[in-house]
Amino acid sequence: MNKIKEIHAHTLRSGRNRHHSKLLQLLLQLPAIPYAHSLLLTTPIALANKLLRAFSLRGQCRHCLCFFSRMPRPDLRSFTFAFSACAAASSSSRCRLIGRAVHARLLVSSLQLDAFAATSLVDMYSKCGLLAFARRVFDEMTDKDAPMWNSMIAGYSRNGDVLQARELFERMPDKNVISWTSLISGYCRNGEHEAAIEAFSRMWEGEVMPNEVTLGSVLPACARLGALGLGQRIEDYARGNGLTGSTRVANALVEMYGKCGSIDQARRVFEETGDGRDLCSWNSMIMGMAVHGSWREALELFHDMRARGFEPDDITFVGVLMACTHGGLVDEGLRFLKSMVKDFSIAPKLEHYGCMVDLLGRAGLLKEAYSLIKSMPMEPDLVVWGALLGGCSFHGEVELAEIAAEFLFKFEPWNPGNYVILSNIYASSGHWHAVAEAWKSMRGKQQKKSAGYSIIELDSGTGNGTYKFLAEDRAHPKHGEIYPMLEDITSMMKIQIGCTLDSDRSPERVLNC
Repeated sequence: MNKIKEIHAHTLRSGRNRHHSKLLQLLLQLPAIPYAHSLLLTTPIALANKLLRAFSLRGQCRHCLCFFSRMPRPDLRSFTFAFSACAAASSSSRCRLIGRAVHARLLVSSLQLDAFAATSLVDMYSKCGLLAFARRVFDEMTDKDAPMWNSMIAGYSRNGDVLQARELFERMPDKNVISWTSLISGYCRNGEHEAAIEAFSRMWEGEVMPNEVTLGSVLPACARLGALGLGQRIEDYARGNGLTGSTRVANALVEMYGKCGSIDQARRVFEETGDGRDLCSWNSMIMGMAVHGSWREALELFHDMRARGFEPDDITFVGVLMACTHGGLVDEGLRFLKSMVKDFSIAPKLEHYGCMVDLLGRAGLLKEAYSLIKSMPMEPDLVVWGALLGGCSFHGEVELAEIAAEFLFKFEPWNPGNYVILSNIYASSGHWHAVAEAWKSMRGKQQKKSAGYSIIELDSGTGNGTYKFLAEDRAHPKHGEIYPMLEDITSMMKIQIGCTLDSDRSPERVLNC
């Protein structure tokens, strides 16, 4: 650093400003950004932009915007870096105001937006949640390139407006993998998992090759819908294209296999990740084991994770407490809950209290569960009260069930399932008058039980082979062919069973038939 200062002093004495570029490169390599900042206040715009870019790449948004504000005549690249800095700090309401001020400064200048600067501006407004401003910039640009379309689609998806994202996506002239990924991730983020898989299937059929971000976006949808077959085909594709080395893809595969109940395959991918495993990898594996009853393995994995130097977070402890619930480990669960605060300075959240209430309720410690709810530092939500009501249903506890149900009726008056559970608790205790009252209340609110549905997955290559149907559902376009075939199959089964029962009524013959 002293040597650099000597060079700078020499240039100042000799007046050779042409050496500023080389000096700047040395400063940015160190990096000595504050010194570079001071140097560039007296240097040409091209060199000043290098500092703006350095600030932006290192996430030093405040320094970037501060330096930009002191530039007397910023060029279009300067504005682009300023927009990018505002986008990176979009969670700050102050940066949203600064972003609009930077845009206003551009409007009063003589500069005209090019595609690159316009894309940064659209991205900034989208990430700040100012979609109307982003769309106005987008519509005013006559020469839109793919990054600009992608920024606008991603903006709508990120802010929950998937209808506008889809409408814009369909209008886009030249879609690329980023366009498809923006749409797919938007569907997943907003809970439209079937639409995400449908979009992914269209993309695959159109021979647009997904990248690791695409796979990391669609695999959670497979996990949510239980589309194990599609998830396996995605893994085959990832292996064939060298994408399984990506921690993001590996974690998504572990989560998908875990939620689909294929714990062995989840563990295989987890072990193959090796040194590439991060905390998300451990959390996904622990959670998958805990959910599917492998509580011993989940707790062993937690201790293995700690031995390898990983610090647990709040998500880790949700998996650990779920493992204790499945194992009936009340004392162990209480110790983990205390350890969160004492050893890791993690404040328990609603999810942790929900797990503990479920653990205590399943163990029959309903009064202790209710006491825990009353001692919570935050208001219990429907998950917590639902866990207590579930515990009451296991053990036929009427009094606490009524308390839990009263809160659930307030939280989700549209859900008839709570009335059904309460009436079943009354019935198990012989309170038939109360059963009638519960059903009367449900009918008085004009509530009906939600229709159950099934999801099946058919092997259809890379196409969308996941289908959802209700009882006597006629929404499928081929229902006219499906129901006659079902009637034929039913008739054949009745004939075969009838023949077997007439000729030989032994259970073995019936089963063989």
